[in-house]
Amino acid sequence: MRVHPGAKHNAITGTHDGALKISLTTPPTDGRANAALIAFLSERLNVPRAHIELLTGASSRSKTLRILGSTAAEVETALLTDLA
Repeated sequence: MRVHPGAKHNAITGTHDGALKISLTTPPTDGRANAALIAFLSERLNVPRAHIELLTGASSRSKTLRILGSTAAEVETALLTDLA
């Protein structure tokens, strides 16, 4: 995933270099954007926040997440449906 913190709206905005691009209104300070990303995905995917784990990219715009109980294809399909 590619995250754009400090945006005007929380939204899935497309793809960037083959990664899903997500804009968040939360600024990238003290891990708040990471928490906002997890909350955003939790709501969009209808899974508990505890099922979403940030694996890499805690201080970077590029992030890798693990979402328990879902395959990468299922997550991608669910999130890209929002773009249509």
